[in-house]
Amino acid sequence: MSFRDLHQPGNPFILANAWDRGSAKMLAALGAQAIATSSAAHAFTLGRPDGGTITRDEALAHAQDLISAVDVPVSGDFENGFGDAPETCAETVRLSAEVGLAGICIEDTALPSDTAYPRDLAIERIRAATAAARALPGDFVLCARADGVMTAAYDMDEAIARIQGYEDAGADCVYIPVPPDFAALQRICTSVSVPVNALVAGPMTLHSRAAFADAGVARLSLGSALARVTHRAIHDAARAMFDTGDFTPLGHSIPGAEIDKLLR
Repeated sequence: MSFRDLHQPGNPFILANAWDRGSAKMLAALGAQAIATSSAAHAFTLGRPDGGTITRDEALAHAQDLISAVDVPVSGDFENGFGDAPETCAETVRLSAEVGLAGICIEDTALPSDTAYPRDLAIERIRAATAAARALPGDFVLCARADGVMTAAYDMDEAIARIQGYEDAGADCVYIPVPPDFAALQRICTSVSVPVNALVAGPMTLHSRAAFADAGVARLSLGSALARVTHRAIHDAARAMFDTGDFTPLGHSIPGAEIDKLLR
């Protein structure tokens, strides 16, 4: 099934965000139908915080690493398209297709700040990106993100207006990370006719895939949540070891032979 065909409202697939070749291979071996990069998780691997600390060249090279490791489609979490101008977003789409990505996400935050682009500019950026995607020889799924609810830059009404503008501009999928509640997510799904991505993080982890399906979601991404689960394990084990000399958290590890099997 193609990456585009996986996007079925009411039958969401899990877009599993990986952070290196090993995590991508494990997730694919365990059943992931598609893999995505995570800008935050990638930044963590480089010893950097999230939020505009990764360059486009680094993101593309990282994506190539994951693509070469798995046989499923890979999508790129490409922040704000690595520049303010619509032409930069279009160029990012072209370069992403060249390295073999099946699609990318572009958000509306002027990184590294939390400032949202004005709505007209945000829509024009998506229009340029989708025009570049349509001109490609192969299929490419462009997901447009309205991040202002998550960053407190604007409210849900503005976010809805933005994703409707993104749909009109040609976006294949839309995404409002961290809506205030599940009812808001349902509102997102009914406000557009294109597939909707939902982020499974924070309070949204309390809802099942079936509940997301009933809401009309088409795609469930993990963002950096899975990577942060591994960082929680590092944090808790290190605190126990260095603070009290307690090594028992290391006893909860998965057997190396099981990891070897998945990586083969």
